[in-house]
Amino acid sequence: MNIRSLTRGDGVVIGAAVLLLIASFLGTYDTSGDDIPNAWDNLGLLMSVYVGGIIGAALIVVARALPQPRKVIGLDLGQLGVALTIFAAWTSLWTIFDPLGAFSDSFGSAEIDTGMGLILGLLAALILAGAAIATPLVPALTAALLPAPKPAAPGPYGGQPQGGYGYPGAQQPGQPYGAQPQQGQPFGGQPSQPQQAPAPQVQQPAGDFSPFWFAVPVPRPLYAEDGSPTPIAELAPGTWYLAVEQRGPSLVAQTQDGRRGVLQDTSGIQRG
Repeated sequence: MNIRSLTRGDGVVIGAAVLLLIASFLGTYDTSGDDIPNAWDNLGLLMSVYVGGIIGAALIVVARALPQPRKVIGLDLGQLGVALTIFAAWTSLWTIFDPLGAFSDSFGSAEIDTGMGLILGLLAALILAGAAIATPLVPALTAALLPAPKPAAPGPYGGQPQGGYGYPGAQQPGQPYGAQPQQGQPFGGQPSQPQQAPAPQVQQPAGDFSPFWFAVPVPRPLYAEDGSPTPIAELAPGTWYLAVEQRGPSLVAQTQDGRRGVLQDTSGIQRG
């Protein structure tokens, strides 16, 4: 899981879920008596509004952080989470209109008002459902929740930058990229020459294109070079990838594990 793939909308979803949890411990009804129930005293209300909304928020965040989409009973985790948040908001709205329901007789003639638990729960459920629906549609909410770190100065062609989130570890001075460190030599012995390792599999680009490191602002699919419509990987914000070739408006990118594919959407990328 990569938390850097979370968006601002996911941050709103997480905040609304926390607010919903707090509301579940507040009084459901405002009565003149001393025994004021909360959502935990009404199992149906607790599961349909509070727990249902929190589970929906968790599914949305987990689906966003996973590198590949997961499905449950044929539904994407994110879609299932959005459906749960809408159901929680809908149930909370009608509970405000009829807070007692079938339990009105248990309070007798006591004056009953809607408690802070229901009011705050409705507000949190509406924010939760609104953020879940609007995140893919509003550009301000699709921006990354955590900004990508600044890259170090790019090295020569084909080299790896030093340090930074997602970069491979630094190489020893004088050691070729990918070579294994040498074992210690006996006292007085001459150090052996480092083993030569093959250079990274980077295709020499044509024209004036120079490879560069870049990061994406939001998760972007990486497609196979043969034009297959099925993504072979997903580029996540906060990780630096190497662009090795330009193909019109698209880039041929290489991931940290050596896979290559075509990034079709290059809008808003951050160059290293």
